[in-house]
Amino acid sequence: MATAKKVVRRLKIRRGVRSKVVGTTLIPRLSVFKSNKCIYAQVIDDSKGETVCSVNSLKSEIKGTKVEVANAIGKLIAEAAKAKGLDKIVFDRSGYLYHGRVKALAEGARESGLKF
Repeated sequence: MATAKKVVRRLKIRRGVRSKVVGTTLIPRLSVFKSNKCIYAQVIDDSKGETVCSVNSLKSEIKGTKVEVANAIGKLIAEAAKAKGLDKIVFDRSGYLYHGRVKALAEGARESGLKF
């Protein structure tokens, strides 16, 4: 049951991060979720409780390794956020370690001009 322990651990970390990281209308929150096959990113305005924009690798036609796909998704979410007039965000890693695909997504968003 190592998997169950891992999920519970991540949820505890996520709760702690979410108590400190809050997105506003001016500086929304970039939330990341990853599954074994896909990675999802969404920009959320917590004050209104709505998603401003979202991108995922499920619907996109991006090919490559999981890290390359995550980097491309980071660039796509940055372009979508800039189209909405946002250039500064707060990064919410959702309890995942800042390593691998999560790090690649963040670096892709930074390369495209998002500041966090």
